[in-house]
Amino acid sequence: MSDLLTNPKDMKKMIFQNVRSALLELGDATKVELSQKLGISFPTISKFLSQMEREGEITLSGIDDSSGGRRAKRYRYNPEFMLGLAIFLERNETNYTVFNCLGELVEQGKTPSVLMEDVQSVTKHIEEIVEKHPKIRSIAIGVPGSVKNGQIIYIPCYKPFDQFDLKGHFEDHFSIPVVVENDMNAAVLGYHNSNKSKDNSSLIYLYLGQNGPGAGIIVNGNLVRGSTFFSGEVSFVPQYDDRNFSEALQSQKVDAISRLVATFSAVINPHTIIFNHEEIDDSAIKQIAGKSGLYIPGEHLPELVISDWQQDYLSGLQSLGLDLMISGLSMNKQRGE
Repeated sequence: MSDLLTNPKDMKKMIFQNVRSALLELGDATKVELSQKLGISFPTISKFLSQMEREGEITLSGIDDSSGGRRAKRYRYNPEFMLGLAIFLERNETNYTVFNCLGELVEQGKTPSVLMEDVQSVTKHIEEIVEKHPKIRSIAIGVPGSVKNGQIIYIPCYKPFDQFDLKGHFEDHFSIPVVVENDMNAAVLGYHNSNKSKDNSSLIYLYLGQNGPGAGIIVNGNLVRGSTFFSGEVSFVPQYDDRNFSEALQSQKVDAISRLVATFSAVINPHTIIFNHEEIDDSAIKQIAGKSGLYIPGEHLPELVISDWQQDYLSGLQSLGLDLMISGLSMNKQRGE
């Protein structure tokens, strides 16, 4: 990284972000090691580390043995300096986690659903969590609907949230960076990260859901949101003369899922399709695999696996919250101003 800054304010934020990321990745490091890894001059690294140490963002973890000169100080990031909140809204309940910069849980809990009420109910719930954990510096919210740049553009059955800019509302209210994501996009990201999937892997996460079916899609390592951010709304996929996937699930569950597996295999050819362990068991997996093979040559079918949807969902939201927290972007920067 060059020390010649075209925009000093933005470059300063970028250096802070890179130092945070490097220390969290390495565990600890000296000024020389950070300078070499990040390509930033030693005096610049020293300046930034001094400020971070004064503010309690980093701590001294030890002093290296001398190799003839001054003994080098070794620094590590203080994981409790900032906290993040991941919260997802479902029909039956609201789940949340508070986590530190290492992704370690500080608190986890669930409450009755606020999605069945209104935005102010969600706001009040988050207020209570933030008041309890004032070091929260990012909020990641998952919703069972299509999201475009933080605005919910399609969420059947929950009229108070339809077309609502949830990101803008909460950033204005809390002055904390916020990311809002579709539930299945978050879940497939969580599975991808937790299982250390290859960067170029293609995954489909299929959830039958409390609010109707949905899918999260990663192709060649990249999350697919679609041209109008409507990707994954598989309930509309036509399967029979008079029924779509959502309707067919009611009477022909295995065949409907098998047809969708065959469709994904022919269009995307993913490595893996993931199901929620509360909806699909090993016996059903075998039935789906056998039935799918009637619609498409078996050698082109993906691996069918079972996972913990709720844990994957929260894990995906946490990763989005961590990225937001570590980046240290200003509120105006996030809104594109």
